[in-house]
Amino acid sequence: MTEKKHKKLLLINPFNQSKRDELFDLRSISPPLGLGLIAGLTPDNWDIEIIDENFEPFQYKEADLVGITALTSAAYRAYEIADIYRKKGIKTVLGGIHISMRADEAEQYADAIVIGEAEAVWHQLLKDFEDKKLKKRYVGELKELKNSVHPRRDLFHPDYSYANIQTTRGCPMSCDFCSVHTFNGSKYRERPVEEVLDEIETIKDERLFFVDDNIIGYTSSSANRAIRLFKGMIERGIKKDWYCQASLNIADNEEALVYAAESGCRMILIGIESEKVDQLKETNKKMNIKIGVDHYEEAFQNIHKHGISVLGALVFGLDSDSLEDIKNRTKFAIESGMDAMQATIVTPLPGTSLFKRLENEGRLLYTNFPKDWEHYHFLEVSHKPIKMTPHELADAMQECWTDLWNKKTVYKKMLMTLKQTKNVKAAAWAFASNTERHNTAFGKQKSSWDIDKILGMNYS
Repeated sequence: MTEKKHKKLLLINPFNQSKRDELFDLRSISPPLGLGLIAGLTPDNWDIEIIDENFEPFQYKEADLVGITALTSAAYRAYEIADIYRKKGIKTVLGGIHISMRADEAEQYADAIVIGEAEAVWHQLLKDFEDKKLKKRYVGELKELKNSVHPRRDLFHPDYSYANIQTTRGCPMSCDFCSVHTFNGSKYRERPVEEVLDEIETIKDERLFFVDDNIIGYTSSSANRAIRLFKGMIERGIKKDWYCQASLNIADNEEALVYAAESGCRMILIGIESEKVDQLKETNKKMNIKIGVDHYEEAFQNIHKHGISVLGALVFGLDSDSLEDIKNRTKFAIESGMDAMQATIVTPLPGTSLFKRLENEGRLLYTNFPKDWEHYHFLEVSHKPIKMTPHELADAMQECWTDLWNKKTVYKKMLMTLKQTKNVKAAAWAFASNTERHNTAFGKQKSSWDIDKILGMNYS
């Protein structure tokens, strides 16, 4: 009896080629968790390889089936690679958030597309492929996260600075510029804590990123679940430095902050967006409006006293923004208690209310799709603002980034973090985040700061 021949599945993480060598510090980029999950779902009779253009440009490799994920900024590149394989008669599948938001567009460039979360349909897709009955579309329904598959982290490129893990999906909020609730649903779905802890124990990396959009959740029940997760890491003796994303209300949960800090939390990314109520209303940022912009500093201080730094995310170029607002928001970021700063240009992505509105109003600057998706990456003006020209906004953002991430500001922030948190690791993480964003915004003008060395220092 002859052994059944293994088939080859090639999974590809494309990179926006128009911006290679200009944008992005690879140390700030997260491993392609979705491809890892697809690999984990695939039966053992498949050989699997991931090609990751974050590190190496694509080179053709033989395969029986090709799967490509795509964020919006890399969608055109995904279509280019898919075309190479289709011309050779190799079946190609496209998936990811952009594909789900632009299904009619995407299906022109693949033999099959996956809309939504792939876990519900991947096994059927593989069976249909083997039976030579591959469908054009597979729509993954939203499932509970119990018994979730572990991603194949052994297939990720070894040069990522940290591992990542997802413990929840979905968001009941509907922020104007966000498509998470469209893709993952408005229900906040939680993985069982013990299953998450089991997975963390398999991760060899010393640094970890919880990719959940809001690890604390939106109810007292979800907050208690996060606390059980942090306590579980402590009880199991898991020694990792980690950071996460959370809403501003985490600052009011003393118990969550205590156990987050004890379990290794060094930094929390919080969507501040703006220091003005008008802009928060425009973006439908309900949580921040409820807490109030006057309480930002109090929130930062409460997080600091637990030895945790704050990475504040800000958006610029909103309809209500003037050039003076951009200058004021930059000044606010520098003078505020946030330790690291993420400053992006508001970008209308497919699937968001923002995209629909700007498209209907004829205010998108780039509409030669799919080629023009290359411009939609948060560091380029892709729409016509109301209170300024696109050129004025671009110039204002260059000034903003220069002010936020020059060495004087970054070092001043690091010293402030040391003073406020009394935690060298928290200061190192915030410093690394600022330098990563400096390198991302200025590309070839990258500094020589050794982020990995800073994060890897022994502080005992």
